[in-house]
Amino acid sequence: MSNLRQEFIAFSVAAGVLRFGEFTTKAGRLSPYFFNAGLFHDGATLGKLADFYAQTLLDSGVEFDMLFGPAYKGITLASATAVALANKGRNTSFAYNRKEAKDHGEGGTLVGAKLHGKVVIIDDVISAGTSVRESVDMIRAAGAEPCAVLIALDRMERSGKDGALSEGSAVQQVQKEFGIPVISIGNLEDLFSYIAAEPQLAQHKDAVAAYRSRYGV
Repeated sequence: MSNLRQEFIAFSVAAGVLRFGEFTTKAGRLSPYFFNAGLFHDGATLGKLADFYAQTLLDSGVEFDMLFGPAYKGITLASATAVALANKGRNTSFAYNRKEAKDHGEGGTLVGAKLHGKVVIIDDVISAGTSVRESVDMIRAAGAEPCAVLIALDRMERSGKDGALSEGSAVQQVQKEFGIPVISIGNLEDLFSYIAAEPQLAQHKDAVAAYRSRYGV
């Protein structure tokens, strides 16, 4: 696990954003961990999170012209990442969408810079891939090119029900469907490595390992 990934997992745990116990996911599964990026809700933690996003994007080597944040969490993440990139010497424009079209002023569903060139979609996680599909459609409709998706945590998890699980994870399905890379700051392997090395989290190791064996890719 790279130092950046290690630092991100530790930061998420310290901020109470990554928690261990028993949590019901959107898919109705009982998960031994839960990641909620909405809990990065103060200036210090959001700024640090944005720095992780920015550095991960720069380290990826992906060529890009601007950022796009899908409503709602992606709005804050894209704007904060643009600030972090500027602080690193890469001034980048960004845009985001509204859930409902505005019928006055400039109108429409898109806000911010005009979509152009190679666009990175920024979100917290990919569950079913719905947000990514909507974003790709908007970006292409504007004549721009989606070039990557950047997320905080890749759960590396199959979708579907037991006995009918998907062949790959939601992230893998997005990469296959759109032919663009999905970059994550951290993933389930990083999480597992972290708790395996932290004595105070040792009681959760078996549960995470069992969950990964059952649903992981």
